[in-house]
Amino acid sequence: MNRRVVRLLASVVIAVVIAAAMTWGVGLAWTAIGGGTMSLHGWIALTLGIAGTVALSWLLMGLAFKSDREGWDDQVDNRFDPGRKDQD
Repeated sequence: MNRRVVRLLASVVIAVVIAAAMTWGVGLAWTAIGGGTMSLHGWIALTLGIAGTVALSWLLMGLAFKSDREGWDDQVDNRFDPGRKDQD
């Protein structure tokens, strides 16, 4: 297998393990503050919420890095920016 693919899979596995640990920790904290036991539906909702947040974070950070690498940030037209000092 390609080394890049192995690194990607390793980081996905690490992220899933961290998300699972966080889900378990939040569930324990919920029980500790007197929130009662969580049903299966509560665990599913908590897991999906954390996984969705992680996925959205990865997507947005990936887009930010892609934009920076390809120079899209340099192509912005700031002529109409009210805070710009040198107005045309």
